[in-house]
Amino acid sequence: MADDMIGYESLMQDALRSVVRAALQEAASPRGLPGKHHFYITFRTHAPGVVIPDHLRARYPDEMTIVLEHQFWDLEVYADRFRVILKFSGQPQPITIPLKAITRFFDPSVKFGLQFDHHHVDETRMASGDDAIAPTPRETPEAPPAAGADGGAVVSLDAFRKK
Repeated sequence: MADDMIGYESLMQDALRSVVRAALQEAASPRGLPGKHHFYITFRTHAPGVVIPDHLRARYPDEMTIVLEHQFWDLEVYADRFRVILKFSGQPQPITIPLKAITRFFDPSVKFGLQFDHHHVDETRMASGDDAIAPTPRETPEAPPAAGADGGAVVSLDAFRKK
């Protein structure tokens, strides 16, 4: 097989992240989230550029899921990240999440989900001997439904890879 000198996998990941950015920009607009749309966003808590309170990073050492529905404030969307204020244990906390730190995005109102490949993270863990990835605890009271469990659209790059 020929070497991919263009980097199509990375280009596709960036394109899919632009879908998340556009959805977040919609939520950040003056009219806010339209209809019943809301987002479950899972991200790697130790990814470069992630800014969360230390107690949350300690509680969620690998991944954390946040929900943008009714109670979020000051959502700002940038080319490579977003910033939002959410309440944790009743206290408002600003958090910043780079788009590259996102591992899953799901809008259950329309059963739309994206799962991002973080193959480079798996390789790093395997090289360090940590090849077991534990299930992710959730900050939300109930875990989000699995993207696509009810027939929703899930886009995974694995379907396009040659075996």
